[in-house]
Amino acid sequence: QVQLVESGGGLVQPGGSLRLSCAASGFTFSSYDMSWYRQAPGKERELVATIFSAGNRNYPDSVKGRFTISRDNAENTIYLQMNSLKPEDTAVYYCYAARWEVRYWGQGTQVTVSS
Repeated sequence: QVQLVESGGGLVQPGGSLRLSCAASGFTFSSYDMSWYRQAPGKERELVATIFSAGNRNYPDSVKGRFTISRDNAENTIYLQMNSLKPEDTAVYYCYAARWEVRYWGQGTQVTVSS
């Protein structure tokens, strides 16, 4: 049974940091490209960061320099270190796994940036 379980969300003040985790099981984790997406109320889901199976990373301009994605293939886990958080980073953050035509989503974890 495939599972992607996110954790680490919460309430943080602007300028603060959070670290999200996504624990994967039920598939060959090291072979999959892993990503974080987010969705704010009333907005479309958007890509936040990708780490490919080869280890290279990709970020949109909106988070580049502030967010860092990493993976631990021994622990079947990916992380998202988020620094210098802004109110516009408030969203539900989702873990995503992809390999060829196969796609898996986690259930999401809420991140709220507010004073």
